[in-house]
Formats: sequence, C-alpha cells, structure tokens
Amino acid sequence: QVQLVESGGGLVQAGGSLRLSCAASGTIVSNNAMGWYRQAPGKQRELVALMFNSGGTNYADSAKGRFTISRDNAKNTVYLQMNSLKPEDTAVYYCYHFRVNTRESYWGQGTQVTVSS
Repeated sequence: QVQLVESGGGLVQAGGSLRLSCAASGTIVSNNAMGWYRQAPGKQRELVALMFNSGGTNYADSAKGRFTISRDNAKNTVYLQMNSLKPEDTAVYYCYHFRVNTRESYWGQGTQVTVSS
C-alpha cells in the first residue's frame, strides 16, 4: 500500500503561482510514476503532469510552458510548480502514484486550487 499526502493548494489571483507537494509513504517500489491529476466541477478527472522515477515526464497540453513537475526520489515526494495560473486551472488536484510493473494506482485525498479572475 501507498499513502499520499498533498499540500500547497489554496486561493490565488490569475497570473499568480502555487506549488503543490505530495509525499508518498508505505511500500514504495523503484519502478514507479508520480504526478498530478485534476478535476473541475462537472468535468472528468484529467492528467496534469506525470513523472517517472527515471526522469521521464508527460504533461497535458494545458500545462505545458506553465507548470513544472519535479520529484525528490530520496524523499518519495513529487512537486508541481504552477505559474501563470488561469481561472480555468481551478480544480481539485489529486496526487497520483503508479506502480509500473503491477499497474497499481494510488490517489491522494485532493487539494483545492482556486484561481480568481
């Protein structure tokens, strides 16, 4: 099992920045991916950014150029630096952990990000 604890959400004005953090604990296998999804009211949950322990990344088109994902493997922590935030970025952001070999997924409880216009 893997437990995920997120922090860093909040309210920010359009054009501002926020940094999300997510710490994983429990049984962490080496071949994994960690990242962020988000879900806005009335919409499906969507990928924001994902990073493999090898360093490979995957970004949603909406995040490219504005958001940067990074991770500290020694701390089993993933970060999402969000710049130039827009009102349409308003959503609950969920931390995600994926065991590549067994294809098991784990989710955090979510953290609210609200961008005011």
